[in-house]
Amino acid sequence: MKRIFPVIAFLMLAGGPVACAAETAASDPFLAAKEEIQNNINIVWTCVAAFLVFFMQAGFAMVEAGFTRAKNAVNIIMKNLMDFSVGSLAFFLVGFGLMFGKTNGLFGTTLFGLSGVEPGSDWNWTFLIFQTVFAATAATIVSGAMAERTKFVGYLVYSLLISLFVYPIFGSWAWGGLLDGSGWLEKLGFLDFAGSTVVHSIGGWLALSGAIVLGPRLGKYGPDRRPKAIPGHNITLAALGVFILWFGWFGFNPGSTTTGDGSIGYIAVTTNLAAAAGAIAAMFTAWIVVKKPDASMALNGALAGLVSITAPCDGVSPMGAILIGLIGGVLVFFAVLFFDRAVKVDDPVGAVSVHGVCGAWGTLSCGLFNMESGLFYGGGFKQLGVQALGAGTAFVWAFGLGLLMFTAIKMTIGLRVTEEEELKGLDIGEHGMEAYSGFQIFSTM
Repeated sequence: MKRIFPVIAFLMLAGGPVACAAETAASDPFLAAKEEIQNNINIVWTCVAAFLVFFMQAGFAMVEAGFTRAKNAVNIIMKNLMDFSVGSLAFFLVGFGLMFGKTNGLFGTTLFGLSGVEPGSDWNWTFLIFQTVFAATAATIVSGAMAERTKFVGYLVYSLLISLFVYPIFGSWAWGGLLDGSGWLEKLGFLDFAGSTVVHSIGGWLALSGAIVLGPRLGKYGPDRRPKAIPGHNITLAALGVFILWFGWFGFNPGSTTTGDGSIGYIAVTTNLAAAAGAIAAMFTAWIVVKKPDASMALNGALAGLVSITAPCDGVSPMGAILIGLIGGVLVFFAVLFFDRAVKVDDPVGAVSVHGVCGAWGTLSCGLFNMESGLFYGGGFKQLGVQALGAGTAFVWAFGLGLLMFTAIKMTIGLRVTEEEELKGLDIGEHGMEAYSGFQIFSTM
């Protein structure tokens, strides 16, 4: 199955909206009314899905705030708020045109707003808001990995750049043809239905580069370089965030059909099965390895399953979705340990493991489990090779640009707060307020 736009395709084949409507109405008024109703259904469903994805911003904020310390909760909320606010303007003014305009791509000539994209239809405005919430999701993934020690002004610059340029350019390579553009990866047959790579891996690899340039939190690693646990202040809040994200994902994946038809229900089923399998797999993996069914790992396991199924959700069987989610749940557990203990990258919420690693796995799983072209269904290695190329390109693009971008910010306006501010908490140091006024107890950790 592929993402389709039946009304848009119909209009294009008929020579444009005006010609199409006139010819259809003249030949068959019933057919014209049917097309108009379907078009309106597509618009309504895509808007509802966009609103669900927007609500995921609240989910990210709650997850990140819960998994970090109380003294930094305001800072987490502000970063998530600004990711969407700054990202919405940047994507509208420049990013959307770069990603979907006829002149899209790295050397495109698109200017501002909808320039380079035909703005004259209701559908294009609908598509704009749907893609805006996706761009904001990619940007906000990074805030968790860089939590508790990032200078707010430096983070704002990063947030602007990803929505303005980094995300749209890669998006144009994989998804440009969804509107007026044309991307080289999609021409090769690259499959990423709802963004395991385009959204999640891009955000995850940027998060990795940011965490590396920024360095670990004070007290995270002892003199022997062994990691020390820095528990989050509110697992209840983190759990609420995960449930909100799970709910929002029913807009993220089924909404990517952008078509109000029966495929919505099927994709919702594969999405849900993978999430459930991921949570169970992560819980049992933690139970076996650390002897306890760790709640934070189970919560991240659900997110791992969701990220993993995002690319293949439209083209795999329900059993395939369960297997993809199970592998994602196991993978996220060991990825968290790998980055924390082996690579010494301090990622307070596991964003790199959930979004970067499981995003890459979800993309590769298309080449294995896709019922039309996957290796396990007789499709050979071609699709898997294309998927590997896309996932690898995303890593090089996002991680490479991220290192340059964060290093430049570090050397100019600064990326990390002072040691005193970090110990006291970014809420007071950066924002002059407390998240829990009258209830907080401050310490040196």
